[in-house]
Amino acid sequence: MSAPALELGSMIVVWRKCSSLVFLGVSARVGLSSAGLLSSWNWGSCSRNSPIRSLQGGDYDSVPSGQSSCRNGYAGALVQFSVRCYCSSRPSSRAYRKRVNKRLRDLSKPTLDEAMFRRAVDQLPPRFSPEELSNVITLQDDPLVCLELFNWASQQPRFRHNVLTYDITIKKLGAAKMYEEMDGVVNQVLAVPHIGTESVYNTMIYYFTEARKLTRAVSIFKRMKKSMKLDCRPSIRTYNLLFAAFLSTGKNSYINHVYMETLRGLFRQMVDDCIEPDIFALNCMIKGYVLSLHVNDALRIFHQMGTVYGCQPNSFSYDYLIHGLCSQGRTMNAREMCDEMKQKGFVPSSKSYNSLVNALAMEGEFEDAKSYLEEMIEKRLSVDFITHRTILDEMCRRGKVKEAMRFLRDLREKNVVDWHIHEKLQSVFDDDFGNYDSRTLLRCKQVFKKSLVPIMLPGLLTHGVMAIWIVSRTKFKNWVHEEGK
Repeated sequence: MSAPALELGSMIVVWRKCSSLVFLGVSARVGLSSAGLLSSWNWGSCSRNSPIRSLQGGDYDSVPSGQSSCRNGYAGALVQFSVRCYCSSRPSSRAYRKRVNKRLRDLSKPTLDEAMFRRAVDQLPPRFSPEELSNVITLQDDPLVCLELFNWASQQPRFRHNVLTYDITIKKLGAAKMYEEMDGVVNQVLAVPHIGTESVYNTMIYYFTEARKLTRAVSIFKRMKKSMKLDCRPSIRTYNLLFAAFLSTGKNSYINHVYMETLRGLFRQMVDDCIEPDIFALNCMIKGYVLSLHVNDALRIFHQMGTVYGCQPNSFSYDYLIHGLCSQGRTMNAREMCDEMKQKGFVPSSKSYNSLVNALAMEGEFEDAKSYLEEMIEKRLSVDFITHRTILDEMCRRGKVKEAMRFLRDLREKNVVDWHIHEKLQSVFDDDFGNYDSRTLLRCKQVFKKSLVPIMLPGLLTHGVMAIWIVSRTKFKNWVHEEGK
């Protein structure tokens, strides 16, 4: 029987000073209508001593556990959790949220299609081999059918799974993000030492890193290191999977610094095992050093690529270094790296150009920043909003308001930015340089409040000050426009 589906139209709104709960826009499809769902809770009959109390005094408590006929279902769990969040003065505990989320996950799990499973079984011959089972599992789109086929074949007499069936089942479950079921199949592989191969272990590591189970992936890697079989030892692909996993941990430089020690240890193990690093592994090291703010170490790896490791740098190598140099304000080295990149026939990415333009603008080199910006426009690369804003802010901070307004007007006239981005930049510029005018109006408003008679209409002061503010802001915009010409 399939789990009941629920459509939550909008949040449950609870008014604090009402004698009963008010629900807006809750629609449920659980075998009864929305009115039936709400009436089954019998909200109006809740007394002062009931678990849900009157909201007139602001006294909130937990929701009832036995008032609903569908409390054990998907809708009951969701409504109970929502009402608790809105009706309790105490925040729900983490353990309670975990229980509710687990209950919702268990109830929302898909069910097995028996007809599809029977059709898959009928495709197998009476005494099928592991290769034939692997082919049938490969053709299935439903991961539950694949898992059921795998378990059904395990119970058949005179049948033993091999590398092919384990590998395709792990791939199907991992691609469907059914990591708990995949973990069970992985444990079966690890229980038989002679069944694993390097490709199967790499598949496990890949999907464990996709699930952010790095500890599990490292344990598989250590098992490969201890294996006596040569076809189970880690390869360059194994190390590359781990490199990519540790580099995707986030943008926090401290976290990248911690994981960089692990990357450095993995790279040392790879070299000690006489595995030659490829361009992907070397670029991962460069990127890791850049993200952990060790740009000099990244430059060391970059200069050793051709002489020590026999790999020539590609465009990604240059992009990582340009971004790292610009983040430390080393604009001269970044421009030299960009020129070298162009001489070798590579095209800098939009991230490299944006980093260069931002760094040069912050150094006050606006002409060079504009030249790189024009290159981006010619090569049809995307310029982000932060780059435009950085140029405008740095120009205005150095007193070049006219040049900033001329730059903003040229962007719109040359169709470099659309109307929406231009209005956002104009609004940011007005807000940054309209602070003096706003402070003046605020002082005027305080003086007016003290001098005017208390019996004045409340709205008159507000409307008068708003009118003065609008007129003054219009005059300020006109002055900026005239100064920019």
